Amino acid sequence: MKRVLFFLGQLNDRDLEWMVLNGQKLELKIGDTLIQKGNHVDNLYILLSGQLSICSDSIEGKEIALLGAGEVIGEMSFLESRPPSVSVISKDTSVVYKISRNAIETRLSSNPDFKANFYYSLALFLSNRLRKTTDQLGYGIVEEEDLIDAKVLDVVSQAGARFGQILNRFSEVKLSANC
Repeated sequence: MKRVLFFLGQLNDRDLEWMVLNGQKLELKIGDTLIQKGNHVDNLYILLSGQLSICSDSIEGKEIALLGAGEVIGEMSFLESRPPSVSVISKDTSVVYKISRNAIETRLSSNPDFKANFYYSLALFLSNRLRKTTDQLGYGIVEEEDLIDAKVLDVVSQAGARFGQILNRFSEVKLSANC
């Protein structure tokens, strides 16, 4: 859940309102493919509930990672405009928020503040993901695993409220106190 807070915490209320109005809810059944390896990704996703499995054909379909509520998905393909190197498959009945690449790119080109906030948000999100991966591989400092920069921490509670707004907009489970 913490990762979506990095992303949403850097956006302002107008940005969030715009995202909510321009995105939609997508419901997945167990085994549904959200992202197919090698196929262009036209949306950015936030997992609202359920679990998604990251799988690679090169490892005989083995699960590489398991994603829970609050994960941002499709961000690498969004940034690089390259097809994904893995597939994302629903492990449970899941609900995702999706917003189209075209809608985001239109907003980015017309709103410099949104552009700066959006890319900074993605940078923080990806930095946190890389740090966690490094820790899981045994190269990080265990004591620092859950440390959050003070500048980022200042906006975490606001980000939790923003994630709650997205959940409420799509009539999902209310944000728990476990964030």
